[in-house]
Amino acid sequence: MSHRFSITRFLAIITKEFIQMRRDRVTFGMMVGIPMLQLLLFGYAINSDPKDLPAAVLMNDNGPQARTLLGAIRNSSYYKFVKQLHSEDEAREVLEHGEVQFVITIPQDFSRDLLRGDKPALLVEADATDPAATSNAIGTVRTLINSALQNDLKGPLAYLAQTDVPVDLRVHALYNPEAITQYNIVPGLMGVVLTMTMVMITALAITRERERGTMENLLSMPTRPFEVLLGKIIPYMLVGYIQVVLILVAAHFLFHVPMVGNLGLLFAAAFVFIAANLAVGITFSTVSTNQLQAVQGSFFFFLPSLLLSGFMFPFRGMPQWAQNIGEVLPLTHFLRIVRGVLLKGNTFTDISLELWHISMFAIVALIIGVLRYRRTLD
Repeated sequence: MSHRFSITRFLAIITKEFIQMRRDRVTFGMMVGIPMLQLLLFGYAINSDPKDLPAAVLMNDNGPQARTLLGAIRNSSYYKFVKQLHSEDEAREVLEHGEVQFVITIPQDFSRDLLRGDKPALLVEADATDPAATSNAIGTVRTLINSALQNDLKGPLAYLAQTDVPVDLRVHALYNPEAITQYNIVPGLMGVVLTMTMVMITALAITRERERGTMENLLSMPTRPFEVLLGKIIPYMLVGYIQVVLILVAAHFLFHVPMVGNLGLLFAAAFVFIAANLAVGITFSTVSTNQLQAVQGSFFFFLPSLLLSGFMFPFRGMPQWAQNIGEVLPLTHFLRIVRGVLLKGNTFTDISLELWHISMFAIVALIIGVLRYRRTLD
């Protein structure tokens, strides 16, 4: 055999790799699809300056200056008023349930006190569990107060415009008043870690059996597909709970994350979430022919979950189409659950809708996995 470089052998190897790449269409599709997915998500869906955030207003004064200030807040493009409130209890309720990001309260006699020069209060209550979603919007209110009333404070009222701030702005950043990012990130890591590990580990379950040649043993057993899949899922649920406990311990002792709600409720919600991710992993395992494809499929699921769930970037800052995709993913709903339980003290009633979304996703994924499970080696 000649040790000299041969262009013929070199071209033959290149040709062989292209043929192999053509045969493994799943891997080739992932090589093209994942970069395109990253490009679309980072280019279109990610927004660190969220606008049109849902807000509610408690309008206790309907005077002209109150309406002018409210209109200026609306026109800032950061606030989208979706609800008219009638009491302070209702305001606290919509914030606890996550229905709105802000509640603007204009007190009684706002316009009258403003014209008297008494500096009436304007209350802005914010759901600050995610400080990145509220900081810019709050800063906008601080800057527009002076300019918003310029047209109203003219003539005999011009002296009021010469004061530093004609309105006393009071901001209540609820659930995370000091805007500590760990309070938002660390609870969210529970969902991210569970998604990454549960999906990837279980995605290898059946493909590992097939590659090691032990699938024949499973096929020779008098077991049903659902029994095999459930048997592979249960052990990893224990692993998932160990991860949940470790993250909660670290959150409490290392990062001092407040734990206002019921931890038992959180563990029950984690059960549904872990089951959903294990079902996804098993489904990828049944449609993959080798472990590489299983890992690629799990990464293809994990990437949108990470970027579109509201973990890295404010969920409400994304375009509507991205939010619609995010609403399908179980991580989106689990992040709301874990942050709501730990930081807000949410009850079962508060998180029941999120649990329903995760449960439906888990059932669909498990049904697909059972239907795709192959009773033969062909």
